[in-house]
Amino acid sequence: MAKLTKHYNFFIITILIIIILVLSIIDLLNGSVKISFNDAINLLINKSDNNSLNTIFFDIRIPRIITAILSGIALSISGLLMQTLFRNPLAGPYVLGISSGAGLGVALSVMGFSAFGLNFIEVAGSGGSILAACLGSGFFMFLIFVISLKIKDVMTLLVAGMLLGSAASAIINLFQFVSSEQSLKLFVIWTMGSLTNTTWQQLALMSFTILIGVLISIFIAYPLNVWLLGDDNAKSSGININKIRNLLFISATLLAGSVTAFCGPLAFIGIAAPHIARLIFKTSNHKLLIPLSAIIGVIMLLIADILTQLPFTNFLIPINTTTSLLGVPIVLWIVLKGKKMWI
Repeated sequence: MAKLTKHYNFFIITILIIIILVLSIIDLLNGSVKISFNDAINLLINKSDNNSLNTIFFDIRIPRIITAILSGIALSISGLLMQTLFRNPLAGPYVLGISSGAGLGVALSVMGFSAFGLNFIEVAGSGGSILAACLGSGFFMFLIFVISLKIKDVMTLLVAGMLLGSAASAIINLFQFVSSEQSLKLFVIWTMGSLTNTTWQQLALMSFTILIGVLISIFIAYPLNVWLLGDDNAKSSGININKIRNLLFISATLLAGSVTAFCGPLAFIGIAAPHIARLIFKTSNHKLLIPLSAIIGVIMLLIADILTQLPFTNFLIPINTTTSLLGVPIVLWIVLKGKKMWI
């Protein structure tokens, strides 16, 4: 039976990886400027004499796909870690207000400083937005965790996260009122979500930050399996709960914060991907769930990015719209199935 399960998992993972490759190719060729598969191969082998085509292919399309892959990995693992930390199937960067915290950090860095005639991003560079987003998401995640120690009911905790998100929105509205026109425009565009604004330099920084978060999550995978059985079982197994909790905080914050900083608040990927992974592979083993959730997250975000391009037009739908359309039905399904279906 175990052998059959192993073969089944290998077969499904192979299919999912093939799907990622196919979606990546579709996303690479998709856009207002159509590029054929043969043209893409030729561009990879020998750059075109057309500078605008080179710019579209190498500086927009390829970075966009890499950003989608990195963001899918980061958001799905971050969501999985939060669901484990809170023992809550509805936990996720967007639903619990963690993305709102990151948004508040970015709003402070983009608009808050502009009220005093300062440009934080110009002074601190790309790392400044990541730092601001990580600090904001980390602070909100800490608040949610403290609340979760007092409130055990899933729906009440969800409402608490929504209230924190509303508080963040109120502060952001204040920043919008006092910020400069240029800063306000930058922030509004950021809130819509986008995978197309990352440069190669930003991708390098984003990759480094996400890599640290992923490595930490892999390091704590086994302790998280024990932790699912309860704090007492974890302590009796020699697990340092405080250490694991702190590492989980750091990992989830780095993963959610780095993506939110560059791509905006991408909704529902973090909550939906881990549940799809559990449904397909029928496991709660974090050694498997971490890579499997990452694969599902990448697929979801690539599909969402492809759907942003309206056919026969040059218009792009904000990616937050398509991620919500994909994620909301899954969240509703989780609520209807019951809060313990994920364990």
